[in-house]
Amino acid sequence: MARYLETDVLIIGAGGAGMYAAIAAATAGGEVLLLDKSVIGRSGATIMAQMTVAAAIGEEEPDDWRFHLNDTIAAGRGLVDEPLARILCQSAPERIWQMEEWGIGWARSGNHITQAHAPGHDRNRCVYVDFLSTGPATSRTLRNQCRRHDNIRRISDLTITDLVVRNGRADGAVGLYLETGEPVTIAAKTTIIATGGLTSLYQRNSASANMGGDGFALGLRAGAALIDMEFVQFFPIGHLAPRLIGMDPIMWDPFRYKLGGRLLNGEMEEFTQNYGTAEDGKYVITRDTATYAIYREVEAGRGSPHGGAWLSFEHISEADLRAAFGPVIDRLADNGIDLTKMPIEVSPIAHYHMGGLRVDQTMATDVANLFAAGEAVGGANGANRLSGNAITEAFVFGELAGRSAAEAAANTSLPDVRDAAGPYLAVIEEAGGRPEPDGGTSPTAAIADLQSILQRDVGPFRTGDGLTGALAAIAELAAELPLMATGGAMAFNQQLADWLALRNMLEVARTIATAALARTESRGAHQREDHPGLDEAWTCNQIIRRDNSESGGGITLSRAAVRRLPGPEGAP
Repeated sequence: MARYLETDVLIIGAGGAGMYAAIAAATAGGEVLLLDKSVIGRSGATIMAQMTVAAAIGEEEPDDWRFHLNDTIAAGRGLVDEPLARILCQSAPERIWQMEEWGIGWARSGNHITQAHAPGHDRNRCVYVDFLSTGPATSRTLRNQCRRHDNIRRISDLTITDLVVRNGRADGAVGLYLETGEPVTIAAKTTIIATGGLTSLYQRNSASANMGGDGFALGLRAGAALIDMEFVQFFPIGHLAPRLIGMDPIMWDPFRYKLGGRLLNGEMEEFTQNYGTAEDGKYVITRDTATYAIYREVEAGRGSPHGGAWLSFEHISEADLRAAFGPVIDRLADNGIDLTKMPIEVSPIAHYHMGGLRVDQTMATDVANLFAAGEAVGGANGANRLSGNAITEAFVFGELAGRSAAEAAANTSLPDVRDAAGPYLAVIEEAGGRPEPDGGTSPTAAIADLQSILQRDVGPFRTGDGLTGALAAIAELAAELPLMATGGAMAFNQQLADWLALRNMLEVARTIATAALARTESRGAHQREDHPGLDEAWTCNQIIRRDNSESGGGITLSRAAVRRLPGPEGAP
């Protein structure tokens, strides 16, 4: 017998976007149930972020949200959902000041908030706490605000396996409480998906372990549309070696653009000049070119020992390093890294996903009473995300989704989903009932196999043959999924948790590869080696839906015109 819960607003995922949504919904008077498959407020991407947040607050120099919008649209290479991007940029300053009021402690220069000039922006626009603590400070501030609301109920270690949908309307969800193995049914007037992105589908990534695209699979099975799934952003100089504990693997970006850093191949030679960009010790190469150059050097047998490139700051004095990054230098020393005496190894890693659930300007999907927030939302970044917009998305889209969901809940009666939940609960019961067979692939091993497939064939550079092979390999794993053992037990069962995660990961991996195979051009974060140029005929979004018909049994892919603002916003 499943435990039965009821709420006005159900929020799946408790990172930055989920917590902001909970605060907004609770402030609007709704009863909120905030869930996470890990620990509330201590998992996901936000708490790992150590960099900056983009917002046109104009503290360092005159600025306006329309300048921010122009830069966001330019970064998106013609595919940005402009109404969503307008909301993002126009609302960002209000969220920054609200977080300041809540005590986040943005870095200050004298009597004003400090703003940094991040790549892709036309001026100093990005705020931060410090170069180590922006994400942790964000999570701490939002956790503290959640605790102030008696109408926010928080539950950790609860994996949502499916949304309960009746007559095209989301009426709640079913899931598994991992600690006890107890199934849970939740009746909700409205539901928000705030589960983040999908980058842990790749072997090398900057994500927490639970960023496997759960929300995209939940939404897709429920009937929601996905957009721009082919656009996975790879960060070219993610940390590879030596081991780095408790620090963001993409932390080398500010070091490079602030101080300069030499990219060297395995022969300790600079190489970017061989790919069209001579850096001369300065941070001038674009992310896509740097990624391409590193991959090519590794393929040619000139990579670093762990399969990347060397990044050297040995030409920078300790005094200059400390002046620029202060306590970061001590944290690196604790990890055995002395930048004045040794290079470190870097490699392109999956960092962010531009695609996601397609929403309108209230964050509503096309399934009634189902909303999305944060990185789970697709479209606002087009083909490539502007630096600094990720946490901004969590703030802005989280607040708006929470407010919209609470307003919708106020006009919705509480559903009873006891009977409707039966088929969804059966999936959990069947998955947890298979003892270990002799041989066969375990869910844990299959996840590693899937990560290898995507890293190899659906990574920064793709070909039609590679993508076709990836889809075949994904299909083979999907065919094995119903037979994979989960150990039989329900409580504290990691194999069962991995089986449920793999079920979603396979669904989402197929959407990425399908969309990437169809887009026969290179644009933004999507690079096809067999179609290297940008094709204006592809200035469109790709929409994916689940085909649940007996003859379908898969997904459908279609093109849609990019949503534009009615007239040019322009600068003020």
